[in-house]
Amino acid sequence: MNDDSELIAGNTCTLADYRATHFQWRVADRVGTVTLNRPERKNPLTFASYSELRDLFARLRYASDVKSIVIHGAGDNFCSGGDVHEIIGPLVRMKAPELLMFTRMTGDLVKTMRACPQPIVAAIDGVCAGAGAIIAMASDLRLGTARSKTAFLFNRVGLAGCDMGACAILPRLIGHGRASELLYTGRSMSGDEGERWGFFNRLCTPDAVVADAQTLAADLAQGPTFANGITKTMLHQEWAMTIDQAIEAEAQAQALCMQTEDFNRAYEAFVAKQKPRFEGN
Repeated sequence: MNDDSELIAGNTCTLADYRATHFQWRVADRVGTVTLNRPERKNPLTFASYSELRDLFARLRYASDVKSIVIHGAGDNFCSGGDVHEIIGPLVRMKAPELLMFTRMTGDLVKTMRACPQPIVAAIDGVCAGAGAIIAMASDLRLGTARSKTAFLFNRVGLAGCDMGACAILPRLIGHGRASELLYTGRSMSGDEGERWGFFNRLCTPDAVVADAQTLAADLAQGPTFANGITKTMLHQEWAMTIDQAIEAEAQAQALCMQTEDFNRAYEAFVAKQKPRFEGN
């Protein structure tokens, strides 16, 4: 399949056989795993890896074989952000139109992460900086470690903190004042701070954080995945709604979920005093 029109025409696609070029990708038991795989340089991003990640998450919107996602970095770090030599260096030589194309492309990565129905679990150890911090922020759930260091360090390189949706999303996660501090100073947020502030759902040991993320993602993949996708959509869309609008939107969304076979399965399992086996339809 070469474009979205083909995906839409076919309704769904499968991604188990997708071969990534600029990171590792695998699918097992309905969980897709992205591994940022440049550990010798703390897994920085390049122009190519940005665009390939964006394209993968766009395809995940139509994937029938992936029900949850884990993203993590190889080695002892999550992601150090944009590669200084392969991204920052070229950017300083670009003109405004090219720069805008780049910033729109990086923003599109966050848009596709938020638009795909699968819950995204980020396993964050060590350095999580710049665009790496944004990828963590754009995920649905975040597991960290005590030694993780998360930094939105854009102002350290003379840029505004308003990058890839940070000024919209980060305050909703940790509060306006705390987000302001991180975006104005570019300082690192420790793992303990991140858990206290609500950025991390919980802290894990470094040797267990990826496995714990895989377990969490596997649990989500065994749940009512159609309904989980609706939950993700509503969590995102209701940011811009009034309470009355949100209640009406949720009424419509829940009525849709009540038409699924998973809803019937849950009722029948309850009556039979059994655990429901959800199938995502």
